Amino acid sequence: MSDTIIIHTDGACSGNPGPGGWGAVLEYNGTVKELKGGAAATTNNQMELTAAIQALNALKRPCKVEIHTDSQYVKNGIQGWLFGWKKNGWKTAAKKPVKNVELWQALDEATKRHEISWHWVKGHAGHDLNERADRLANEGMAPFKKR
Repeated sequence: MSDTIIIHTDGACSGNPGPGGWGAVLEYNGTVKELKGGAAATTNNQMELTAAIQALNALKRPCKVEIHTDSQYVKNGIQGWLFGWKKNGWKTAAKKPVKNVELWQALDEATKRHEISWHWVKGHAGHDLNERADRLANEGMAPFKKR
């Protein structure tokens, strides 16, 4: 795992909930791959999680990965809250069910075979690859928006 794959992810939603999309930009050794998708009825947080899940699941072998997200929800969840949720049977500290539990479980599973460092970037602040992931998320949402 000497080479690192750099991933930038973003989610978007028109209304929250509403139609949404996700996008990811994967960079490895000078090669760039773009991924996107969407859903008719979703939330921004669900799309942020889906972007990270889809990007990690696109990797064909265990990798060293840097994930850049503009979602504090995703970064704080994966780096902080997840351990407690799992220990508490997927309940919050307040003993309530974790929101988006299926997506958190999928993200947890997707991270297992990789060595990952998580990075937060300020969204809509001119960071080229975050802006590209945002455009992909909006493209992924487009087919689900009512005309």
